[in-house]
Amino acid sequence: MNGETLQRFKRVFQLLLLLLQCMKKIDRYILVKYLTTFFFCLILFTAIVVVVDISEKTDNFVKSKLPISRIITDYYFGFIPRIDAMLFPLFVFISVIFFTSKMAGRSEIIAILSSGVSYRRLLLPYVVGGVFLSAILWIGYQYVVPKANLKWANFEIKYIDSQGAPNNNNTNRKRNLYFKLDSNSYVGIRDYDTISKSGTGFFMQRFQKNKLVYNLRSEQFNWDSTKTKWKLVNAVERKLDSISERVIRSNEMMVSYNFKPRDLRKDEYLKDQMPTPELDEFIKLERLRGSEMLSTLLVERYNRDAIPVSVLILTIIGAVLASRKIRGGSGLHLAIGVIISVLYILFSRFSLVFATKGSFTPFIAAWTPNVIFGILAFYLYKKAPK
Repeated sequence: MNGETLQRFKRVFQLLLLLLQCMKKIDRYILVKYLTTFFFCLILFTAIVVVVDISEKTDNFVKSKLPISRIITDYYFGFIPRIDAMLFPLFVFISVIFFTSKMAGRSEIIAILSSGVSYRRLLLPYVVGGVFLSAILWIGYQYVVPKANLKWANFEIKYIDSQGAPNNNNTNRKRNLYFKLDSNSYVGIRDYDTISKSGTGFFMQRFQKNKLVYNLRSEQFNWDSTKTKWKLVNAVERKLDSISERVIRSNEMMVSYNFKPRDLRKDEYLKDQMPTPELDEFIKLERLRGSEMLSTLLVERYNRDAIPVSVLILTIIGAVLASRKIRGGSGLHLAIGVIISVLYILFSRFSLVFATKGSFTPFIAAWTPNVIFGILAFYLYKKAPK
């Protein structure tokens, strides 16, 4: 986690402290209950997941011959953030239902409403807590989780599952790549190795008014990380006009294009490992190239904004459902919460499939679950006991 990300988290916490100072005692009571229950739930479930994961990967850790400190920093510093981000909305929902149901069971909600507090006013600390946790998850998805995914994937490749690791899509060799460089230029690659960052059979063509004006071919090429350029070996340039052709041969040639080794990986997990600024830049290039994976990239980008908003929506749904004192207590509330959580996940999965495989636009696919459950939250709020 870099200093810029830490500053963002610090500003969010400072804002929370300021809000706590401005709140009334009952608001602080509910908000502290909300946050302490959530973080306790998060730590408890994270510990359980880590213990289960250690039991499954003990043999791999032993074979790696790494010290415990390296396993923690190189693997679990990547594994824990990605798992927590995945389950974050569920933890929020369960936490809200659990502590609110306990308050309702002790008639605390009834006492608050009987004192003249409106139901809308009662939900204020829930909204503040939901916004605060949404902001934390949003920052995590933009900057922290992608880096955690990369750290986790690199460890998986090297020490656990080199054949099925999520970083290389089961192969390091990419063949017969062809894509747009810009609106008038095209690049083709016969064979490329994502590990050595080198390949064979490179060509680049540029057109003007549907006529070929420039052609570049190279037998071999590789990425020069010191100069951040592509090095072409035995390159042949052909510059054509309406009446002549000019040929230039070079043993070595350094060129700079708008694609990097990262862009040639073309695996489905690449999008998960790029911070949002890098992802935005990558999407612009893929849109220019007319890439087939553009829909998948856009769904990932929109999800990074949509999923944090679901935290606020699920907070309101959980508070409204659990604030009513019913026979069966928190057990029934938790059962209803689990059902709603499963439905939310199903809606999200269906939207993702329709966007990547069907005709659903990525923006609609990412935000449809929030719209549906936002309407549900509003309906439950209107029907809630006053």
